[in-house]
Amino acid sequence: MAEDGASPGVAAGPALDFHCNLCGSANRAPLAALVRETPSCAGCGSNVRFRAIARLVALEVFGRECALPDLPRMRSVRGIGLSDSDTYAFTLADRLDYTNTYFHMEPRLDIAADDGERFGNCDFIVASDVFEHVAPPVGRAFANAHRLLKPGGKLIFTVPFSLDADTVEHFPDLHEWRLEEREGRWHLANRAADGREWVRDDLVFHGGPGTTLEMRLFSQAGLLREFERAGFARVRIAAEPYLPFGIHWPEPFSVPLVAYR
Repeated sequence: MAEDGASPGVAAGPALDFHCNLCGSANRAPLAALVRETPSCAGCGSNVRFRAIARLVALEVFGRECALPDLPRMRSVRGIGLSDSDTYAFTLADRLDYTNTYFHMEPRLDIAADDGERFGNCDFIVASDVFEHVAPPVGRAFANAHRLLKPGGKLIFTVPFSLDADTVEHFPDLHEWRLEEREGRWHLANRAADGREWVRDDLVFHGGPGTTLEMRLFSQAGLLREFERAGFARVRIAAEPYLPFGIHWPEPFSVPLVAYR
């Protein structure tokens, strides 16, 4: 089901000159500095993940390699972001019929429990490092993403993932749960569907407590199974570098994926 993007070998060497496809800044950095989460644009502070998402919107939705500010203004193209970074969300909203949504504030969208009003309306969705925080069962989120898209729509997607055989669910029996702070430490208290109660403090947060709790570590194979179960026609593993925009993936895991409805 999965299709690998071209991944020519890129050896570490002299500093690389690149232009940020979000803000247009000219940058120079060694390849070793171009890693997924480390800011590497002197202008807007974008990292490789943010620039890769912006590139994939242009490439997958418009079929062109171009910086976001060079996209045409087309209000007929509708997209949804799930807590997208402002580094690219503002430009998408300026150019397209795009709405950046949030779990905790307006405009709200709970990808695991959408009410259906938006189903079938989107040309593209951006979900960047969101699905690892969705409470189980995560399959609901994949199914709703599929339902939100028009036929032919694209889900541009990232999560941290391993190359193991299976996704690791940290709290598979999560049901009625809450986060509590006790003596400066966060605890997760849960009552399972069968009535069992437990409390755990071995928690991992991304960027702070709350809805950023890591619920699982996906595997690539597990992700492909989720996309298939949700009804996506195919998935592309977008691991190809694009050095003109400073996009480089030194490792084969946690790279972007594109799922096609």
